[in-house]
Amino acid sequence: MSETDAGPDPQWVFSYGTLRLPEVQQATYGRLLDGVDDALPGYRVELLAITNPAVVALSGAAEHPVVRPTGDPSDSVPGRRFGLTAAELARTDRYESADYTRIGVDLASGVRAWLYVARSDADEDA
Repeated sequence: MSETDAGPDPQWVFSYGTLRLPEVQQATYGRLLDGVDDALPGYRVELLAITNPAVVALSGAAEHPVVRPTGDPSDSVPGRRFGLTAAELARTDRYESADYTRIGVDLASGVRAWLYVARSDADEDA
């Protein structure tokens, strides 16, 4: 599937972690995703302890990457941008639900995309 196979109005999701793993994509979407390399400026990667045992079993890791804003435009997180359907975005929300929430961000390419950040970070901003 190409990045535009999500339809005329794809839901862009920026992945810097486990959503890039073939086994996670197959289990979450029933297919492998085709994405585009992109980057997230002004963020850095740390690790987050995962509380959902099903997600740990699927990814094989008890800690997953999480991005945090630094405010420094020279910081950048490499990753892939995937075009998803609305139904696939809902599946992504379920996969990320226990520990992450999604926010909108502008990527280095200029594309507006969804980004999953630690739920605790989003709660602090509220």
